[in-house]
Amino acid sequence: MGFLRTLAETFELIVLSFFYSIEALFRLVVPQRRKSVANETVLITGAGSGIGRLLSLEFARLKVTLVLWDINEQGNEETAQMAREQGSPHVHVYHCDCSRREEVARVASLVKKEVGDVTMLVNNAGIVIGKNFIDTSEAEMQKVMDVNVMAHFWTYKAFLPAMIARNHGHLVSIASAAGFLTMNGVADYCSSKFAAVGFAECVALEMIAMKKDGVKTTIVCPSFINTGMFDGCKPQSQMIPMLDPKYVVKKIINAVLRNQPIIMIPRSIYFLVYLRSWMPHKVSFLLAHYTRLFDVMKTFVGRKNN
Repeated sequence: MGFLRTLAETFELIVLSFFYSIEALFRLVVPQRRKSVANETVLITGAGSGIGRLLSLEFARLKVTLVLWDINEQGNEETAQMAREQGSPHVHVYHCDCSRREEVARVASLVKKEVGDVTMLVNNAGIVIGKNFIDTSEAEMQKVMDVNVMAHFWTYKAFLPAMIARNHGHLVSIASAAGFLTMNGVADYCSSKFAAVGFAECVALEMIAMKKDGVKTTIVCPSFINTGMFDGCKPQSQMIPMLDPKYVVKKIINAVLRNQPIIMIPRSIYFLVYLRSWMPHKVSFLLAHYTRLFDVMKTFVGRKNN
């Protein structure tokens, strides 16, 4: 019986793998229809600048209720005003340091009381220190991990239970290509992004295991984005370029509205991740040299008060 069961499961694996591969190729030609998010409640962390601000403005055009979190009160208020001008019917602003578990819980409680259940959570807040590991202080490393990954734990804990109860919601993790590809000078940052990707993927699997197919997940993995966060960096390879923020945001919105589980920007990241999965270890170092990942952080300056 054990042999027959293994044979049947192997046959099912082969058939379904073939079917899903054909489906994926079909979707390259005929993309999935975009869903409506009108009247959804969208919470965006790190909304006061950069990608968070641009995402807020794009969602505002889609007539959602916006909940904006940031540690930068002035920037957050500016984003809120811009979102209202874009036509968002309801915009709610909260000061929150996402790296602090107690503060996330406190502000989340306020949101539930004053706005209601969040139906789309966009974990966007992030920081980069940009030093070699040996030169990075313990406090700096802890801060990177707290903002870039632990904040995801705390926000999911706060808002995911309501999504599960209703079998409706969307979890969006703004991670990074650094969650799959390592580079020189950002050991703490890469570690946090690897963790963010792994965490988001595990939660996605949990939703499937729980048969909560109404709770969607999207993991976003771009290369460098020209928002100021990586000021001074000079990518010298077209395979890992410095990306225009508006281009990235349009890609993110499109992926979310089509319930795309993961998106890497640009497409060359898919190819590099594939190569890294099977090539000899020494060849991966050659690839890092080829894409200039050994040198890209040498001129890093970063955003002030990042």
